[in-house]
Amino acid sequence: MLCIIKYLTKLPERRIVRVMAVVNITRLVRPVEESNEPPALHARAMDNLRFIRETMENAASFTAVSGWGLFVVGLTALAACYLALRATTPGAWIKIWIGEAVLSLLISVVAMSRKARAAQQPLLSKPGRKLLFNLAPPLFVGALLTVVLSRYGTASVIRPMWLLLYGAGVVTGGAFSVRIVPVMGLCFMLAGTLALFSPAGWADAYMAAGFGGLHLIFGLLIARRHGG
Repeated sequence: MLCIIKYLTKLPERRIVRVMAVVNITRLVRPVEESNEPPALHARAMDNLRFIRETMENAASFTAVSGWGLFVVGLTALAACYLALRATTPGAWIKIWIGEAVLSLLISVVAMSRKARAAQQPLLSKPGRKLLFNLAPPLFVGALLTVVLSRYGTASVIRPMWLLLYGAGVVTGGAFSVRIVPVMGLCFMLAGTLALFSPAGWADAYMAAGFGGLHLIFGLLIARRHGG
């Protein structure tokens, strides 16, 4: 007790612990400079998402080709063959087939629109636009050559030309659709080649077999494998 009273009750005038100087912490922390540039991580993420979306769109196939629509087109083509065989003039024959082409186009558009709506997919998606852009040029060339050939009295070449150009358009456009569509185009090109080197009297039979029979067969196959 005496030791405690003698040595611990009196503090020396010199203090052991001195008061620390107040440090301005704001001087030690470097202020963050604001930048108007977007964060690099966000930009890279958006670029990656854009690349993934474009890759998926390019790899996608146009699946709205209607099998039942092609089947109906085959039926109307057989009816057109029946009427064209009874045409008395080349002009009447061409008019019948032009009417059949317009009717087939309307049937195909309506059928594909219904199938795309049922699948909740846009009809003019990126694969759909590619199919259209690749199918249209051969059909446009066929329309121009039809006018020229009918004017110069070489209508016998029109039948194989239609089969060949339609088949070529289906092959190129079908590259962005299901695999069976380009196969159908190749069959049309084969029919057109045979019609080109066969007697002229067989041309109407090739027209019936191509625009009628092939549309019926492949329409049923597409409807069975890929729906409506």
